[in-house]
Parts: sequence; structure tokens; C-alpha cells
Amino acid sequence: MKTDSAKAWSILYLLVRTSLGLVFLWASWDKILYPDKFAAIIANYDILPAATINLAALVLPWIEMICGVLLLVGRLIPGAVLVLNTLLVVFILATSFNLYRGLDVDCGCFSVAPGTGGKTILNLVRNGLLLAAGIWLFFYAAGHLRADRSTDVSTRGAR
Repeated sequence: MKTDSAKAWSILYLLVRTSLGLVFLWASWDKILYPDKFAAIIANYDILPAATINLAALVLPWIEMICGVLLLVGRLIPGAVLVLNTLLVVFILATSFNLYRGLDVDCGCFSVAPGTGGKTILNLVRNGLLLAAGIWLFFYAAGHLRADRSTDVSTRGAR
């Protein structure tokens, strides 16, 4: 039987997992619908070689969507969160690099419409918060996965 503290942590886990899943599902939608516009946003970052921009514009949103769906349905959580955390680190590094260069590039985070993604500092803060949630979620999920496996092993021997 779960204690009140364990129930609270389980509820927090569900809220963070669902929220992160919805954020990445939402973030992927416009990019999937308009890959040409997302490719233009990626090109504006002036980081990737031209030959890889279209591939990135086609693949990244689907990765975000698949991982978001996995979080929502509660499957493969540590792997999905690890992929999303890696993407967030890449986004943070790319945004920081452009901030260092004095560029305020539309991030294309939630919309590929022109003029919707500036405010580099706010993008960094938002991505930092998402990364913090993702790191917590990863360790919480991985810890519970290990606990579930050790329980399975100990109960198998008792049969």
C-alpha cells in the first residue's frame, strides 16, 4: 500500500510526464505540417551544413511527436525522455550559440509562422525548465523501472 508521500510523488510523476508529452506533441505539430518553413528556421540558425537542413526538418518533429506520444501513453519512458533531453540540450546549445553571436533567431519551437519564436532568453529559460523536468522524469522513471524489475525477480524466486 502506498503512503501519502508515495501517492503525491506518483501524481507529480503523472503530471510531469503528461505535461512534457503534451508540450512535445504540440511542438511537433506545426513543424510536421510545414516542413519547408521549419527548414527555413533551421537554416536561419546558420549552424548545420545546408545538405542536412531538410533531413533535420523532416526527422526532428517526428522524433518529438513519437516521444511525446510515448510519454502520454506511458511506454518506454526512460528512453523517450532521454531522447527529448538530448534534443533539449541541443536546442539550448544552438540558442546559446546564436545569443553569443548576437542573433535573435525564431526558434520554431511551437510555430513556424514568422515572428513567433524570437526572445532568445525566454526560449533558453523555457528549454531549461523543460530540461529540468525531463531530467527529474528520467531519474524517477528509471528508478521505478529498476524497483519494478527487482520486485519481479524477488517474487519469481518465491513461487
